[in-house]
Amino acid sequence: MAEDQQLRDLSGALLRLHKTLLDVERADYEKVFGRLNSGELLQLVVNDAQFAWLRVISELVVQIDELLSREEPATENGIQELLAQARLLFDSPPHGNFMTRYQAALQREPDVVLAHSEVMKLLRGDNQT
Repeated sequence: MAEDQQLRDLSGALLRLHKTLLDVERADYEKVFGRLNSGELLQLVVNDAQFAWLRVISELVVQIDELLSREEPATENGIQELLAQARLLFDSPPHGNFMTRYQAALQREPDVVLAHSEVMKLLRGDNQT
């Protein structure tokens, strides 16, 4: 798979993972505070500490999309840096806030496991779908 296509696919997989995690976090929030409409959810995602850990994924997606949308082609070095950043994010020890929350979501939500699997296949470069 060409590296720029690998990054495009990774961006999509990260977005699906982010949405799955956001759905989990939203459900947890709504159990305590009641139903949210889309506008309220957006405000929480941007401003609330409970949702802050998800920003790591959205920021990575933005970096990938910015690299791929430039007029000049993405360099191999730029692509490799983003792939390494993504691998590091998901291979970190579980003592940071992101990984602690992420590991908890993996333990209790099968949909998170499926989305995680898709991301990991792309990071290994063995997605042959």
